[in-house]
Amino acid sequence: MTIILIAITVAVSYAAFKSPRLMDQLQFNASKIFHKKEYHRLITHAFVHANWEHLFVNMIVLFSFGRAIETYFEYNFGDKHILYFFLLYFGGILVSNLYALYKYRNNYFYNAVGASGAVAAVLFAAIFFDPWNMIYFFGILPIPGIVFAILYLVYSYQMSKKQKDNVAHDAHFLGALYGFVFPVLLNYRLFEQFLDKLFGMI
Repeated sequence: MTIILIAITVAVSYAAFKSPRLMDQLQFNASKIFHKKEYHRLITHAFVHANWEHLFVNMIVLFSFGRAIETYFEYNFGDKHILYFFLLYFGGILVSNLYALYKYRNNYFYNAVGASGAVAAVLFAAIFFDPWNMIYFFGILPIPGIVFAILYLVYSYQMSKKQKDNVAHDAHFLGALYGFVFPVLLNYRLFEQFLDKLFGMI
């Protein structure tokens, strides 16, 4: 599933790089979704990216943690693991932009692209299942997953309030929260396992 998502995302992003018209048709625009009922944008924006760097970072993170989630889900949910992975990823796409959909519903000029919300959901689901697993920040600095998660949420929240760049930090924050909560929604007993792993290492 992870490889399929990456292949589709790379193909669609590449096509959109070559076609500004396609990019315009697929990107997230709250005004067009809200007023023109172009609901496809709620999903399609996650398959186009601003540039190659944006695409590369998201796909590397998805590749690294998506495979882990597939393993965790198969172990915990058996035959339903593909369905649940699908719900995690596409749920992350939808949930991560709920705030932006409301906030920018009357702003025709606000656009957003990228799979960051969904990728954050996958990343935080992986942290949920193995909170002390090391995450290599920028591929170099090892940070325990649970520590990274806290820093990531604080940073995303603060940057969302400041709104000083063109990054959808609110989408990162909401996608991450969704990914962390999602396994518990499937089986509340998994939260007990999370606590055992979290405090068992202290």
